[in-house]
Amino acid sequence: MNIICLDLEGVLVPEIWISFAEKTGLEELKITTRDEPDYDKLMKYRIGILRRENLSLADIQDVISRIRPLDGAVEFLEALRAMTQVVILSDTFREFASPLMRQLGWPTILCNSLVMDDMGMIESVKMRQNDGKRKAIEGFRSMGLRTFAAGDSYNDISMIRTADAGCLFRAPENILKEQPDLRLARDYDEFLAVIREFVESDI
Repeated sequence: MNIICLDLEGVLVPEIWISFAEKTGLEELKITTRDEPDYDKLMKYRIGILRRENLSLADIQDVISRIRPLDGAVEFLEALRAMTQVVILSDTFREFASPLMRQLGWPTILCNSLVMDDMGMIESVKMRQNDGKRKAIEGFRSMGLRTFAAGDSYNDISMIRTADAGCLFRAPENILKEQPDLRLARDYDEFLAVIREFVESDI
């Protein structure tokens, strides 16, 4: 049995923090996991900016409510789920994810959560587990599942390399240069073809 494990932001929906940066005018928040490989460092940086600017979870959720899936993402995911099992492995937070999951047809997602103060401000993050994407792949493989992983950022590399197969999807040049041996899909048609090749190799 096969299971396809996908990153969320940049693969199926726009980057939440970039959308929030554009809404608030805070260019500092445009740094993402495509730029910074240390996720803990990145989140502490983001939370520091939010507290400095007195921006709450509700402010972020208001922006998320207006985000729509990337063009073609819904159709891609529907075709993929008709083919095999799919799970989203994301370093986003359950407090962010629900509006996006609804638009994508409620796929299974494994993600993290936020620690809030009494004023609705983000204090810290509660990771499901460290390097959770890679460990999820290891867990699926331990159950006898053939795994395919795909994403576009630094925090996706370990899961892609741990899976039985995988690829990058629309990854930026800095990652492509650092990971030249990883396969790249540039659009959803190509992405679906790469995954279909993996699934059919098990028939």
